[in-house]
Amino acid sequence: MSAAPPFKSGFVAVIGRPNAGKSTLVNALVGSKVAIVTPVAQTTRNRILGIVNRPHAQIVFMDTPGIHRPLHHLNEQMMLCVRESLQDRDLVLFIVDAAASFGQGDQFAISLLSEYHPRALLLLNKIDRIRKTSLLPLMDRYSKLYSFEALIPISALSGEGLETVLDCVTKVLPEGPRYFPADLYTDQTERFLAGELIREKVIQATREELPYATAVMVEEFNERPGLTRIRARIVVEKESQKPILVGAGGMRIKQIGTEARCELEKIFPPKVFLQLRVEVEPNWRNDHALLAQLGYGSETMRPAR
Repeated sequence: MSAAPPFKSGFVAVIGRPNAGKSTLVNALVGSKVAIVTPVAQTTRNRILGIVNRPHAQIVFMDTPGIHRPLHHLNEQMMLCVRESLQDRDLVLFIVDAAASFGQGDQFAISLLSEYHPRALLLLNKIDRIRKTSLLPLMDRYSKLYSFEALIPISALSGEGLETVLDCVTKVLPEGPRYFPADLYTDQTERFLAGELIREKVIQATREELPYATAVMVEEFNERPGLTRIRARIVVEKESQKPILVGAGGMRIKQIGTEARCELEKIFPPKVFLQLRVEVEPNWRNDHALLAQLGYGSETMRPAR
């Protein structure tokens, strides 16, 4: 009888420019929603772990904020998450939007990757939106910019190429222990997940008007059999932004609450009681103490090896 293959494990940083499809990819690989997804760039603000358990491997994907040049302290913290993930990893998935033109932002992202020079796979995402003939020139261009272990065309939305990604990642990862229980798919707390799902609905409802000026703080999370009570505060920067979020006669905040509750009840069945309120915190994106309260600190989330 042949010996069982060695167990492999490791941490895989998923990095790329805003809206490249990092969160969609991680959710698809994990098979559960661990990161919120919106059409707005820089939706992801924290490093979020998504865990994939295979027969002889455990892969811990680290979803990260999009690579960008920071304008506020919040953005600086987001980029710190990216840098920590590039330092604290066994492998990097560098994901690019194959349907977008190569520009200065892509060059900046490659330069950041080159600073840390990790083993990396290049994922060319959104191939369902392009002609296949345009792939080869793009792959040739990136192969000259960095020494990738492999270049894999994928569609995170349709699932095309994702099994190849998992096979390649498993092959590259070192032998190691199981870092998390086999039934766990994220390290995030239920309170954090609740806040992120509320923020997703806020962004979707206000993306044309308040794409980056909002944050969500869960002030009460009480889970009991049959009912989960959640009370959350939605923070905006200016008094003029509050009525935009509340809406005429409170209709928009009611819509946000209804959509968020429906999403939350998928995670906390059978019923969620959700209470939302909107408050103004001037210049919150540069307020270090408030950012820490909101969960945008610089501490890492990697368990000890």
